[in-house]
Amino acid sequence: MSEPSLTPRPAGTYRLAWGLVIVLGLAVVVLAGLVAVRDKEVADLRAQLPAAASPGPSGTATASAAPSANVQAEELMRSLPRRQQGDPRALGRLDAPVVMIAWSDFRCPFCAHWATTTLPDLQPYLDSGSLRVEFRDLVLFGDQSKAAAVASRAAGQQGKFWEFSEAVFAAAPTSGHATLTSDDLVAFARTSGVPDLTAFASALEDPELAAAVDAETTQAQSMGLSGTPFFVINTTVVSGSQPLDVFTAAIESYGGKKA
Repeated sequence: MSEPSLTPRPAGTYRLAWGLVIVLGLAVVVLAGLVAVRDKEVADLRAQLPAAASPGPSGTATASAAPSANVQAEELMRSLPRRQQGDPRALGRLDAPVVMIAWSDFRCPFCAHWATTTLPDLQPYLDSGSLRVEFRDLVLFGDQSKAAAVASRAAGQQGKFWEFSEAVFAAAPTSGHATLTSDDLVAFARTSGVPDLTAFASALEDPELAAAVDAETTQAQSMGLSGTPFFVINTTVVSGSQPLDVFTAAIESYGGKKA
């Protein structure tokens, strides 16, 4: 994928793959092998998703609130949350009625935009116990992206996943992809308060952490995801770093409330 030319942190998004049909378990997998008209594919997808990603005026994807006629798709989305006690890559109560799953790449500028401008404004929903956010890796931009994902898990082992993620995203450039060398990752660990930097540096070479990143990325790709950031909020799909009200509307549609 060519690197985009960006104005400072626009609410943009990378391309949503046709394979999104697969991630939602819809019975249209033959689409991947057909030469079809793009508008018809988008219309078919929109008609079947509970809240399909539809192109906005600038070509970016936005959330639509069309009801789903596909029970299988809803069941698949409801099965996605981990809801694991003590999950270092999750925010919010284990029993929150609304779970947002967020797929990200640490070198994705739009992921950085969402993490620094939108996620903080969702804190009132986390504080009320209405919302839970679960992070997922989707490595798209090469070895440095994977190394950063491994590093985030290493920070998570010491209870600093979100602090580390915040530090990485806050330092992201306003155009192109961040450069994240091993030295950079250790520096981010230091500034985010990871207590044992020696253990952190050692974990950067941990094959189990690398395998976990690969497994999560492979799972996302097998479901058809090819762009970040990407979100499933209960059974609502949002593609891209959309405005805050897109997320709050979805959260509140499932009973989410501010503290």
